[in-house]
Amino acid sequence: MNYSLKDLLDLVVSENASDLHLHVDQAPVLRISGSMLPVEGPPLTAAETDAMVREITPGGHLKRLEEMGGCDFGFTFENKARFRVSCFKARCGNADENAYGIVLRQIPNNMFSLEKLGLSDKVKALLMRQRGLILVTGPTGSGKTTTLASMLNWINEHEERHIITIEDPIEYFHEHKRSVVTQREIGRDVPSFSDAIRAALRQDPDIILVGEMRDLETITAAVSAAETGHLVFATLHTTGAARTVDRIVDAFPADTKEQIRMQLASSLVAVISQVLCRKKSGGRIAGYEIMINTDSTSSLIRDNKTYRITSEIQTGGALGMRTLDSHLLSLVEDGLIDSSEAITYAQVPDEMRQKLRDLHY
Repeated sequence: MNYSLKDLLDLVVSENASDLHLHVDQAPVLRISGSMLPVEGPPLTAAETDAMVREITPGGHLKRLEEMGGCDFGFTFENKARFRVSCFKARCGNADENAYGIVLRQIPNNMFSLEKLGLSDKVKALLMRQRGLILVTGPTGSGKTTTLASMLNWINEHEERHIITIEDPIEYFHEHKRSVVTQREIGRDVPSFSDAIRAALRQDPDIILVGEMRDLETITAAVSAAETGHLVFATLHTTGAARTVDRIVDAFPADTKEQIRMQLASSLVAVISQVLCRKKSGGRIAGYEIMINTDSTSSLIRDNKTYRITSEIQTGGALGMRTLDSHLLSLVEDGLIDSSEAITYAQVPDEMRQKLRDLHY
């Protein structure tokens, strides 16, 4: 039996799988609602994965794969779906040589509404700000890109802005609606995130999306853009508002930490931190922590007292704030997720266990 990549991608779409894993010496595997489900059939051979890589990988990325051992890019499958693709070299069983592997993540064709994602009108109000930094954070695979795309789509439908996205790779394509949208891809349109941010400032932007703040130079450029009259969206692989602020500050040398705290205190608009939980009924649902920067939280950031941010979030419900653990608990109470999911993703698992016991879960 020879596998057809087209047939496998059709299966991903029909089964609404989030990911397709193609590895030598293993049958193709689908990730569906968080579970890894092998396709019935023989293991893939090195020749098959090699052929699949060459079938979909653009020339420039193929060169990077061969020289650097990995590459990432976006791939549109007919008119059915779009995928974020990661190709890589990996050890082939017990042999000394390497073979190619591929992971393809399906990107939904349709944008989700903010209501569908579980975000309130308080979040919409943040999207109408003229300047500042909005961070969407969470672990890999938590839906950060989907949340950001939905936010930008809402702005695109309701506001007259120039939106510039900087991504690696581009995942969601945005049509021009009420806004003008410019999308740039790292490695194809511009060499790096920091270069792209600096260039964007000369392109009359209102909003800049930074796909990932992955290094000090990019963080510095993003914060500076937020300070100089632009609304900047960015992601970080952190969970929780306090940890997010600490991660940014810790990226800077000791003699500049006080300066970045001052900059964050004045420029940060909100931190939306999310995890993706399995629903009882199948599928996934996001749990959110939302911190909106107030005078009080701004003082905590400036004074290096981020350990008190969670308390500020707990008392900021009227402003639209909520802690991740409180949202997870409400998802259990509403019958949407199991208590075990809430404990797995809680910021303070022991406290979550106690609260669930008190509620007889």
